[in-house]
Amino acid sequence: MPSIIDVSMNNAREVLDASQQKLVLFQFWSARSEGCQQLTPILEKIVQQYPQQLLLARVDCDSQQDLAMQFGVQSLPTVMMIKDGKPVDGFAGVESEEAILAKLSAYLPKPEDSLIDQAQACLAEQNYQEAYSFLKQALLLAPERVDIKLWLADTAVSLGLLPQAEALLAEIKLADQDSVFKSVQAKIELAKEAADSPEIQALEASLAAEPDSFTLKEQLAVQYQAVQRSEEALVLLLSILQQDLNFGASKKLYLDILAALPKGDSVATSYRRKLYSLLY
Repeated sequence: MPSIIDVSMNNAREVLDASQQKLVLFQFWSARSEGCQQLTPILEKIVQQYPQQLLLARVDCDSQQDLAMQFGVQSLPTVMMIKDGKPVDGFAGVESEEAILAKLSAYLPKPEDSLIDQAQACLAEQNYQEAYSFLKQALLLAPERVDIKLWLADTAVSLGLLPQAEALLAEIKLADQDSVFKSVQAKIELAKEAADSPEIQALEASLAAEPDSFTLKEQLAVQYQAVQRSEEALVLLLSILQQDLNFGASKKLYLDILAALPKGDSVATSYRRKLYSLLY
């Protein structure tokens, strides 16, 4: 069925059935009405932008008077919004494009939804870095959405960005702490345990005894990065580079860690800026 259709008594039932899949805008109009002439191009523009979600069903009240009477139309132009065979909203008279879109907002894809779809495709391929970037953008568009925060936190855990994941969970109110929240929380705890290996503990003890040792700092940074404790690795490497830009492989390791972090990550942005301040 096309996204714009003329309705008569012959196909009215078919159009109503289509409201099971799409929101149907029944537009009751007349060529004699100036208001209808103003409204028609606005409705057509909106429906053509969202052909998968909307169907414009035009009822010419001059030739389909019986159909208009069945719908109880009393003035022109009138638009009735039908979903699942039932009216859910509507208006009489001429409305602006912005006002109509506001009424339709619950039935139209939101700007962040395409980013979420891209993120989910990346997650299916275990491309956590790209997924993180898409979800981060989505959250900027809809900072109130708990589902995006949970997806982003879960992805952050997969990338070893545990502080970022914990910060996201901390924003979620008690009423929204469902089974998904608890699952992500459990993943964080498991990741923390896995990221505290005996090798790391031994190096931390050695560094505590020799806090100025560049060699121990670099070795510990390598171990931190191996278990995705990126920010802690960057802290150690930065402390080396602040005193010796050419020590060992510290600069290369630092840059490799930055490159491994997802686009838009706040840690990457912060530590990239700190390195630039040293170099320039």
